[in-house]
Amino acid sequence: MGTLSGKVALVTGGSRGIGAGIAKRLARDGADVAITFASNQAKADELLRSLSGVRTLGLRADSADAKAVQAAVDQVVRQLGRLDILVNNAGISGGPRRETADGFEAHFGVNYLGHFALTGLLLPALLARPGARVVTMSSGLAAQARINFDDLGSQRAYRMTSAYGQSKLAGLVFAIELGRRARAAGSGLASLAAHPGAARTSLVSGKEAEWGRRRDATETVVRLVQLLLAQSAAKAALPALYQATDPAADSTRYVGTRWHLRGYPAACAFPPAALSQETATRLWRASQELTGITYKSLPPSPLTSSSPQA
Repeated sequence: MGTLSGKVALVTGGSRGIGAGIAKRLARDGADVAITFASNQAKADELLRSLSGVRTLGLRADSADAKAVQAAVDQVVRQLGRLDILVNNAGISGGPRRETADGFEAHFGVNYLGHFALTGLLLPALLARPGARVVTMSSGLAAQARINFDDLGSQRAYRMTSAYGQSKLAGLVFAIELGRRARAAGSGLASLAAHPGAARTSLVSGKEAEWGRRRDATETVVRLVQLLLAQSAAKAALPALYQATDPAADSTRYVGTRWHLRGYPAACAFPPAALSQETATRLWRASQELTGITYKSLPPSPLTSSSPQA
C-alpha cells in the first residue's frame, strides 16, 4: 500500500473486528477515516483515538435503520467534504429471525440493503472523485447460497445459514452490477468485491442477550471454526484493503484468501449465481423498491457490457 494522503475513506462496521483492521490500516497510510458503528460508542471512541495524525469521524449509524444511514451520509459530506473509498463491511450473523427498524429480515437488512442504500446516497460524492472505489465485503458462504425472490425476508422459512448466505450473495451481485453500470456510464467509479475468509471476531460471540437465547448448534460450530481455524481480523482485512487501495485492483476480479478460510489475498472465482444478469436486474429492482433509493446517475447496464468471469 502506498500513501493515501488526501484520501477520505468510510468503513461501515469500523469499530471492531475486520472493520477496525481496515480503518487502522487506511489511517496508518494517511487516509482520513470515518467509521460507522451500531451501538458501542466506547469501542468506537477507543479506535478513533488510536488513529493519530489523520482526520477521523465516528458515526452511530446502524445500517439496519434508514434514518441513521441518511444521517451518516449527511455528516460525511458536511464534515469531510468528499469521499474516495467506501468499504461496505458491516455485518451480522446468527440468532433467531429478527427484523430491522425498517421491517426487513435482519441479515438481509444489515448485510445488504443498508449498504445498497448507503452507496446510493453517497453516489454523488463518489462520482465527484476521480478513481473512487466502493468495496463490498462478501463471504465464502455466498458460493453455496441462493437468492429467494419469493421470500427475501425469510418469512416462510428461516435458517440462519440460508439468510446469512443470501445476504452475502446479494452483496456480491450488487458489487458486480454496480461495476457494470459504472462502466456502461463511462464513470471512473470502481466497484470491487472481497471476502475475508474466516476471522477471529465477535460475529457470533457474546450475542446471547441480544438474541434472547443461547447459541444453537450451527452457531456453536461457526464459533469453533473461528477459534480453531480462523486468522486474525487484521489479516482477514487484507483482501478488502487490496481492493480499496492497490493500483492493480480490477473490478472484474474477486479477491479472497489463498486457502479459502485463511491466507494472504488471492484472486478467486465468482460464484456462478453472482454473475447472472437476470438475478442482478431483479435484485436491483427489488432493492430500489424496498429502500426507495435509486441510482439515477448510473442507468441500467446493457446486457452486452463487460462482466466478470466465473
